[in-house]
Amino acid sequence: MAAPSKKVFEVFVSKIPWTLAGKEMKEYFVQFGPVKKCLLPFDKDTGFHKGFCWVGFTTEEGLNNALQKDPHTLEGAKLQVQKNRRQFEGPRSSKDAEYD
Repeated sequence: MAAPSKKVFEVFVSKIPWTLAGKEMKEYFVQFGPVKKCLLPFDKDTGFHKGFCWVGFTTEEGLNNALQKDPHTLEGAKLQVQKNRRQFEGPRSSKDAEYD
């Protein structure tokens, strides 16, 4: 018998202003449902985040609520939010920030 596939309730968010941190991203997306994680990778050379992140919800409802809203605007910038098609593998360096 095959192992049950793990459901992924993640969105991929891009066009994030450099002034926002993972904490603010998580605080924003929690309005749509319980957030399990927010992964905002950083550029090791510049020290700034790369302008995109993954937000994982604990429920499909949270995911759907986030996808239904358009536009998502933070600090005057319109974020691009789309469903993440596959599970994120995890941070590739110690400078990546994850908020549980």
